[in-house]
Amino acid sequence: MALQDIEAATLAGTTDFSIIGMFTQADIIVQGVMILLILSSLWGWTIIFATWRRIKKAGAQADRFEDTFWSGNSLEDLYQSVKRAPDHPMASVFVTAMREWQRSISGRTGQGTPDKAMMQDRIHRVMRVTTQREMHSMEGQVGFLATIGSAAPFVGLFGTVWGIMNSFTSIAMASDTSLATVAPGIAEALLATALGLVAAIPAVVAYNKLAGDLGRYASRVEGFSEEFSAIISRQLDERAS
Repeated sequence: MALQDIEAATLAGTTDFSIIGMFTQADIIVQGVMILLILSSLWGWTIIFATWRRIKKAGAQADRFEDTFWSGNSLEDLYQSVKRAPDHPMASVFVTAMREWQRSISGRTGQGTPDKAMMQDRIHRVMRVTTQREMHSMEGQVGFLATIGSAAPFVGLFGTVWGIMNSFTSIAMASDTSLATVAPGIAEALLATALGLVAAIPAVVAYNKLAGDLGRYASRVEGFSEEFSAIISRQLDERAS
């Protein structure tokens, strides 16, 4: 017991086991792994908060837009008010569809009744393309969260393996298997593993949550597109009759 107490006292006096201390004492490769994981975690949190704000803002804007859209006021007035700067996906889809509608109507002036099927197909296509473009913009770099979630544990594991290799090298060079010889390298290795998990776990949870929110919002925009297509179809029927 006395020998173990002496080794523990020596270890405590020569090695700093704080996070910063373990980082500064680590091998350059392990330090690189730790820095990469810390930067990945910070970037992941930046993506999480930025995407969450975009989704929340777009949802509130969509609520206000739908209230105005279904209020019974003229669609032309609504179009004039938002056509210059549509600031959320639903407004962009509406503006694109109205613009195509007006072009189709003006292009057929003096040429008889417009082809309903052709006009509906064009309007539907521009709404679909606009929805895809706007949702791609809203998603931003959410996919990077999945990359962090899947890769960070393995990057941390690499740092762990490297740190343990250093520990075994220290044992071989010192011909000493005492705790003072192996503990620093193992501690650094375990820190790399911990940083990998710290980066990966929030990224996986946030990715699943944000992907679900984006999917629900995309469904909402697609539902609006279908409803607006039905309104345009009725307008075309009224013009034909």
